[in-house]
Parts: sequence; C-alpha cells; structure tokens
Amino acid sequence: MGFSANTSCKWIPIPAFTHGPPECLPDNLRVLGNDIVRAVIQRVTEARVTVSESVIGKIGPGLCVFLGVGRDDGESEADFLSDKIKNLRIFEDQQGKMNLSVMAAGGELLIVSQFTLYGDYKKGNRPSFTEAAPPAQAEKLYDYFLRRLRCAGLTVACGRFQAKMIVSLVNDGPVTLILES
Repeated sequence: MGFSANTSCKWIPIPAFTHGPPECLPDNLRVLGNDIVRAVIQRVTEARVTVSESVIGKIGPGLCVFLGVGRDDGESEADFLSDKIKNLRIFEDQQGKMNLSVMAAGGELLIVSQFTLYGDYKKGNRPSFTEAAPPAQAEKLYDYFLRRLRCAGLTVACGRFQAKMIVSLVNDGPVTLILES
C-alpha cells in the first residue's frame, strides 16, 4: 500500500514491544481522572482522514473510532475503552456471525479525536462543550489511548489533534456503536 498508518501521529518513542500495557507506557503519558471517555465506533471497509487536502491517516477493513475526552477523564477510563474496543466481537466469522474482534479479524484502527461528543444541547440550540477536556489534557489522554492500542499490536492510524479534518469512511454492515467507559 505504501502508506504507514503509524507515521502521521505525534508520539513519543519507547523501546520495542509487542504487548504489555501499562508497562510500555512512559510516565509522561500517564493521566489521572475518574469520569467517562466516549467513543463512536464504526466497522468499516475503509476509512481515511484528510487535513489541508492531504491524507494523513487511512485504513482498510477495521474500525473508525471517534474519541471524545471529558474534563475529568483519565487513564483508567482510556484503559477500559481501549481494551473494550480491541476485544469487541463485531466482525463476522466464517459462519457469518459477529464473533471476531478487530485483532482476531486482522483489522486496523483509525482514531479521530472529537470533542463534540461532549456537546450538551439541553439549553438552547447551540451546544455547549464545557464538559470536554481542555486541549492539553485531551491531547495527552488521546496520545495515551493511541499508545495503548499500539502496545496491543494493532495497526493504528489517526487524525491530527485540533485540526479541521475531513473523515471519509465506508461503514460495513452498517455496524455503529456508542461506547462509554
């Protein structure tokens, strides 16, 4: 394919590994908190994210994950959600039943940060985003989440944090889930 799904993301180099979170995560990626991380997960045949007319991340069959980080979210919520996503059995086996995880199916992940998942529309017609984490905190947890999935051996592409992105995907099924930690 000539495109490395892991090259467009900001990340901190750490020693080689195949498994082992949280041991493989450097201390400067640790985040504290105790609330909910939100994600919209779509099973896709392909997905890509474009910034300024350049494709910065793309995948073949797998999952497109829109990740929202709340202001009180932390490492334990990201751990729970990353484990749930990598083990969620929503890919079809040879009998056509949803019985395989993204790992078992050999799928890839496209992770896109999306603070609008914390939009509160209860008052008026313009959503409030006060429950979304501040950018520095959200980016740190987003990077932690990416690292955790990569530590599991998954191929992970991503969007660019705080960029205006165009996300294109082909939903397979359709299968779309909303998860909270």
